[in-house]
Amino acid sequence: MKYIIGIGGVTNGGKTTVTNKLMKTLPNCCVVHQDDFFKKPDQIEVGDDGFKQWDVITALDMEAMTNTVKAWMENPVKFARSHGVSLAPVSEVVDPDEQIHILLVEGFLLYNYAPLLDVFNKCYYITIPYEECKRRRSTRQYTVPDPPGLFDGHVWPMYLKHRSEMENCSLNIEYLDGLKTKEEIYNQVYEDIQNSLLNCL
Repeated sequence: MKYIIGIGGVTNGGKTTVTNKLMKTLPNCCVVHQDDFFKKPDQIEVGDDGFKQWDVITALDMEAMTNTVKAWMENPVKFARSHGVSLAPVSEVVDPDEQIHILLVEGFLLYNYAPLLDVFNKCYYITIPYEECKRRRSTRQYTVPDPPGLFDGHVWPMYLKHRSEMENCSLNIEYLDGLKTKEEIYNQVYEDIQNSLLNCL
């Protein structure tokens, strides 16, 4: 059985933290990080707002990301092995086809790309308010540092725009409060996933 879980949300909301924790506790679990598909800095356009457009879908090679997800869907065992993920031993009792394989897909624009929308079995979206997001963002060290004014001039407006687009898509998205502790968010998601998997069996 294959199960794909989306962990989306605002920048600095805690997506990667929750994803990394789930990866360690869910069986036969692989992960695809959307941030791994950013184009090179010289391929990022400068927008009308005067900033390089990092927070838009065209800053990402979404075709490559979709192909990566599809490669997992075609053969989760081969995908796991090629990504160094150790799989649970197949017991003699369990039919290999009944083994659960889970893919976590994590990113800030997961639900804004039509070719990926139909792959998710479960969708989460972490939100935090403007002030907290700005505070967290200011403490992060990025490979390409944020120029002055980027958060208010580009990052937050793009977040609001994309969230509005996402809310108009047909997905059943479960919103998570990013102000809760990391442990609370993880426990909520982990229990919810366990219940969903039990209902699928």
